[in-house]
Amino acid sequence: MNLKNQLGHPDVVKALLTAIHSDGSGAVSFRDYMDICLYNEPHGYYRNENPKIGKQGDFYTSSSIGSVMGEMIAACICKELPADYSEHEAIHVVEWGGGAGRLALHLLDELKRTTPAVYERVTYTIIESSAYHRDLQRAALQEHSSKLRFTDAAKWLGEEPQENVYVIANELLDAFPIHRIRCKDSAFQESYVSWHETEQIFQEIWRPLQSEHIVDYLTHIEVQWLDGQIGEINLAADRWIVNVGQRMASGCCIVIDYGDIDTELYAAHRFQGSLMCYRQHQAHDNPWIHQGEQDMTAHVNFSACERAARKQGFAPVIIQTQREFLVEQGILQKLQDHFDPNPFSDVSKRNRAIRQLLLSDQMSELFKVLIAMKKR
Repeated sequence: MNLKNQLGHPDVVKALLTAIHSDGSGAVSFRDYMDICLYNEPHGYYRNENPKIGKQGDFYTSSSIGSVMGEMIAACICKELPADYSEHEAIHVVEWGGGAGRLALHLLDELKRTTPAVYERVTYTIIESSAYHRDLQRAALQEHSSKLRFTDAAKWLGEEPQENVYVIANELLDAFPIHRIRCKDSAFQESYVSWHETEQIFQEIWRPLQSEHIVDYLTHIEVQWLDGQIGEINLAADRWIVNVGQRMASGCCIVIDYGDIDTELYAAHRFQGSLMCYRQHQAHDNPWIHQGEQDMTAHVNFSACERAARKQGFAPVIIQTQREFLVEQGILQKLQDHFDPNPFSDVSKRNRAIRQLLLSDQMSELFKVLIAMKKR
């Protein structure tokens, strides 16, 4: 394969080369490489205006499969409202990264339809750093415009803690840049990225692990690493949970993502780690091509997220498969018995969406849901 001919957006490649050549060692960490590929302005993958989700994009999310996921999260929020909740109290729903606004639309539609008293008290804050996605969200949510608030992460996190805060992170944490590590000769190394001038390609090099944060992270993982085994460390996910927890006086944090507990993520059968790239609905494990033009993601370590949540005062903290979460929130009551020869009827499409969320290996088992609660 000629990697030179598969380099990504010229401006993203230029930003990577600038970072590499500006570093005295001639290389940047894989974490910084991934950050530039995904978030460089304005052509990084999550900053450009190309469709990401759905048929015209690169992947599907649970919110793009019908309206059921938003409805189930609405049900979860209503269940977690405190027993002494007053109808005069404000409810703060905060979605971190809202994509095209579909999840917010489905959630607010469900609250308005089933629990209008709760809907009246809701403010729906979307923390979205992409101007392109903010425009899509405003267009999708015109009917609920009076409920919306748009802000950025720094501003929201800097505000005083509030009661009744319900934070939603749907496929957010797996998009955080990760550190890529390898166990070699009974020691850990970290992945760095340099530029091969002759071949005109990016290449991976390994250096001794220096980060004390990663060393501390590894002490909590009770896994026997094999020689040459590769894994990913998502320090940003832990920091995110801590920061969100400090902003919440009471409420619930709902994290939905690809991932598993640490003994599974770093088990021997994941010798090459979980890093994957997605482009035009094709999955592969080559991050050295299509910079800025493909998604890059790694499974979330829900054990680490749980540890961070408990340390921040969340209790209880529950980890479930997506299937368990949906069943617990009442998805089976959404299935409708019918005989309809038209596979494109609303009922038929809705039932197919429910079955896909429950039965698909890609959605029902690989996706996990972390529910971290703060009681007042």
